[in-house]
Amino acid sequence: MYWRLSNFYLFYFAALGALWPYWGPYLKSLGYNETEIGELVAIIMATKIVAPYVWGWIADHTGQRMKIVRLASLLATVSFAGIFFGGGYWWLALVMMVYSFFWNASLPQFEATTMTHLGSNAHHYSSIRLWGSVGFIIAVAGLGPVLNVVGTGIVPWVFIVLLAGIWVASLLVPEQAAGHLTLDHEPILQVLCKPAVAGLFVVCFLLQASHGPYYTFYSIYLQEHDYSFSMIGSLWALGVLAEIGVFYYMHRLLPRYGERRLLVISLLLTSLRWVLIGTFVASPAVMIFAQLLHAASFGVYHAVAISLIHSYFTGRHQGRGQALYSSISFGAGGALGSVLSGYLWLGLGPEATFVIAALMSGVAALIAWRLVPVAAISR
Repeated sequence: MYWRLSNFYLFYFAALGALWPYWGPYLKSLGYNETEIGELVAIIMATKIVAPYVWGWIADHTGQRMKIVRLASLLATVSFAGIFFGGGYWWLALVMMVYSFFWNASLPQFEATTMTHLGSNAHHYSSIRLWGSVGFIIAVAGLGPVLNVVGTGIVPWVFIVLLAGIWVASLLVPEQAAGHLTLDHEPILQVLCKPAVAGLFVVCFLLQASHGPYYTFYSIYLQEHDYSFSMIGSLWALGVLAEIGVFYYMHRLLPRYGERRLLVISLLLTSLRWVLIGTFVASPAVMIFAQLLHAASFGVYHAVAISLIHSYFTGRHQGRGQALYSSISFGAGGALGSVLSGYLWLGLGPEATFVIAALMSGVAALIAWRLVPVAAISR
């Protein structure tokens, strides 16, 4: 079962490796400006506000999580094919909205499936999830040199092949891996009102909003400072390589240092990362160091967040718990970050945009220190 679960993460994050680093340059090659690029990227994020919870509710009430994952993966692949039938702004916006509505439904339910399958060994989640990071590296590092030769027009073709791979991988995971748990007696609204839970979601929202300039404009920013696609791909891959290292050791770090300490440290290091990228982009050495900090800004943060969500949302609330995490952080936070960064990029410039992102992460660190550990929720 280890490899069946790992294969899904491998293809899912390989698709992300083809999308996030190169989608901005692809849209720029079509003639779109920074504001339009920010808006189009935000659509992908915005569907995460609604889609994960809708599908999570269905999965929690039917107990058919893997059936939901398979259906969503297939429909995402089919709907993305619309990209090949037009390149106008509104057509692209429609395709992005429809395909991402389905694509964003699958990961939260698969996360819940993985955590349920692991049971009391949930702290070993990172050893499975790290294969997603491997997939990301293969895609981003392999595609960079190809784009130097053939251009960004190949990006949609690579992405749709990887979407199909996600669907095939989902077929290999049996439904029983997701488990069939009884409903909790505690209403989900009561869980959401706990200070620790509310605080965690605010932290996740701000952290992902701070990633807006990075996911939307980092590759374009490097291009403008004469970095080749090969170098850009290598920097993205380096960040995820650092993430893999953290995932490999998280099962030891979590019991030793605890969620709160690791979360606050990761948020502070995220602020440092954004300041370095915004200020020292002309220095390859600083960019390399900044990418190593991805181990904290995503690796440590995500592993801690998944652990906390799994402990706060128990039983058949798990599907909606993971869905809410995706909706509030990657959805609402990511969408706001993408749109805001597009306007700030043109209005204030790249350096100021990354400084504002650093402030967001800094505020998240303060909230994590004060609110996340307040309520004693049984683990």
